[in-house]
Amino acid sequence: MKSLIDQNVSQGTCNGSAIGLSTANSGRPMVSEESDCFFREYTSPDAILKYTTATAGVGISYLLDHDYKTVYLEAIKRLPQQVGQHGIRMLEFGCGGGMNLLHLVSVLSRDGFSVASAIGTDFSPVLIQAANKEAESYLTSQQRSRVQFCVAKNQTLLEELSARLGQEFSKLENSFHFIIGVNTIRYCHRAGKQLDCARDVFRLLAPGGVCVVIDMNDRFPAFRSALKNKLRGKKSQEEECYLPSLDEYTAPFQQAGFEVLRSEHFCWIPHSAGRFLTTLLHAMSPVLNMVARSRAMRSLVVAKKPL
Repeated sequence: MKSLIDQNVSQGTCNGSAIGLSTANSGRPMVSEESDCFFREYTSPDAILKYTTATAGVGISYLLDHDYKTVYLEAIKRLPQQVGQHGIRMLEFGCGGGMNLLHLVSVLSRDGFSVASAIGTDFSPVLIQAANKEAESYLTSQQRSRVQFCVAKNQTLLEELSARLGQEFSKLENSFHFIIGVNTIRYCHRAGKQLDCARDVFRLLAPGGVCVVIDMNDRFPAFRSALKNKLRGKKSQEEECYLPSLDEYTAPFQQAGFEVLRSEHFCWIPHSAGRFLTTLLHAMSPVLNMVARSRAMRSLVVAKKPL
């Protein structure tokens, strides 16, 4: 999960794809990893400060304990009953420094759920290293033994996960019950690889398994980078910072064969919010949801693999 991404966007950091030179289906050009600002940002030592628990904002900490937690627990209740008997096998793609997955493991353990295994993937070796350190600090030894982080790109998730874990495709297919991706799948859309990612998620999930995707809402009016780029008239930068619509986030999961359970906008609190802004927006959220829900900060897609 790319935490504090709101703050980075507001500071003018424009994140593109990191998959090599090609042209997306949408016609948006892509650049090589070496020259791509997205690649540079998320493989820099500074990324550790931005995307790990100790230095994360109050906003993301609040969301992990409230809005996101609620979404996850409601989705997990949709899993087949027998999953709870043998333990949930989870995967987070684009996990960043691991705070989302580690927090979820802790929450599920406290709430009486059995977690058989939890794997986090990210294309950034720097952030995967940080995630492993976070796991040592924030999990019990028993929990730590069930958690693993490895380098893998979203758009080639199954292939790279297989290589990193040393397991055949057949061993990984239909092996996970719950897969999440937060603030990460939009990069697949920018690369024209969103359907590849959705298909890999579908193959990885066991029948009845559920995927939750949370990402930026293109209709949220206060994403300052988009506003700044429009004011400056930088069309090319607007394209690099492209945000999918809710329908666009949903479409690849439908095309991959999922049953879409939820497709909606939610959440008014930025990951990077401080204590005052978090408190204020928490208080205002019920009213904002009534009058302008489609303008909320996040798009949410919850999809289930048919039994």
